Amino acid sequence: MTKISDIFGKELTVVNVGLTSMAESVADQDVKTVHLDWVPPKEGIRRLRVTKSGVNIDEANQQVVDRIKKALPVLVGMGIARDVIPGMHDRMILHAGPPIEWERMCGPTRGAVMGALIYEGLAKDSAEAEKLAASGGIEYAPCHHHHTVGPMAGIVSPSMPVFIFENKTFGNYAYCTQNEGLGKVLRYGGMGDEVYARLKWMETDLYPTLDRALQSLPDGIDIKSLIAQAMHMGDESHNRNRAGTSLFLRAIAPAMARTCDDRERLAKVIEFIDKNDHFFLNLSMPAGKAALEPAEGIEGSSIVTVMARNGTDFGIRLSGMPDRWFTAPAGEVEGLYFPGFTVKDANPDIGDSTVTETAGYGGFAMAAAPAITQFVGGSPQMAIDSTLEMYEITFDEHPGFTIPVLNFRGTPLGIDVRLVMETGILPKINTGIAHKEPGVGMVGAGILRAPEKCFRDAYDAIAELC
Repeated sequence: MTKISDIFGKELTVVNVGLTSMAESVADQDVKTVHLDWVPPKEGIRRLRVTKSGVNIDEANQQVVDRIKKALPVLVGMGIARDVIPGMHDRMILHAGPPIEWERMCGPTRGAVMGALIYEGLAKDSAEAEKLAASGGIEYAPCHHHHTVGPMAGIVSPSMPVFIFENKTFGNYAYCTQNEGLGKVLRYGGMGDEVYARLKWMETDLYPTLDRALQSLPDGIDIKSLIAQAMHMGDESHNRNRAGTSLFLRAIAPAMARTCDDRERLAKVIEFIDKNDHFFLNLSMPAGKAALEPAEGIEGSSIVTVMARNGTDFGIRLSGMPDRWFTAPAGEVEGLYFPGFTVKDANPDIGDSTVTETAGYGGFAMAAAPAITQFVGGSPQMAIDSTLEMYEITFDEHPGFTIPVLNFRGTPLGIDVRLVMETGILPKINTGIAHKEPGVGMVGAGILRAPEKCFRDAYDAIAELC
């Protein structure tokens, strides 16, 4: 039998679209093969081009991605949540994902809410916290409704210190808490004395040290630039943040040294950041939020500007319909588990961290971060294939974030619900995995697809306007 390489040469690369078996047969002939998942366009999915009011959807989408590309999110300061987040008050708790009430909250979100109530001094133990949480005496609201984002459960309570971001191009602000690290931490629903002690130290030592340093930097810290640099150093700024954390520490360390008189406190702050590779996540997320909000409200746009999960529901919002959530049940994550845990322990997908994919990095830029597969599973080739696939459902590419292995091609930007439905390709996300029961915390990390229903419902809503 004549081999493909005998005809076209050994340097040939074959791109296989569709059936996996076809890719396997080519690979068996020692030919480099790139496989892309693909299915034919779905029946009944028409190309939506112009709304009844005369808005050209492509032109609207171009406005959206242009605004995102022009964004300049800068870390300008810090503050206490109740004092700086618009609409925040002493009986409010913010959470990740679409709106949800206590009765429907998943285990890790409940655990994080109860832990926050204990941290705030509103309850003395988990039993008292659970009673208060269910009493109706606490107002719950999505972080996204208050210009805020939160990883995993995403809980923000009134006393928590938050980073303050300003989009210097458009003048809007975004907020996020400090990152606690991995394992048994509040954002994964972890509860216990060590969790509350860490949060208190972050409030009394970490926050003031960072805050004073930032006050001494009149121009703040350009986080967009750090994300771009980190991407050239092996990060994708969602589940791999080692380079970003190092770059941030390098940027702020001199200012901390000049403004912190307590040498031991300074040393502990530096050690905490240095040992927490995920510290930068809570900077990359609000950078994405600050970049996306000015792109909301463009009439006729089919671009996703919010994609978030609360562990029960997965939800998206469109630029053209910024106040409407399209939701579906949160999906199950396929991944790697810590010793002693299995898929049976896992809670469904959770967190606002998909703001990174929405803004043009994170899981959509996995090709820049092949080592992430050691954390979430898969292979370096899978990371590259994932990014290549996401170009099929995005409207544009981000020139500010480039991927070396793809010849410095800009990252996929602007999830277009029309393309999602036309191609049948759903956004691919990498994420942490929380235990389904309150109080346990993180049990692993993995990868999954966004659910189709919310994209189909969003597509149908746009179709009604056309």
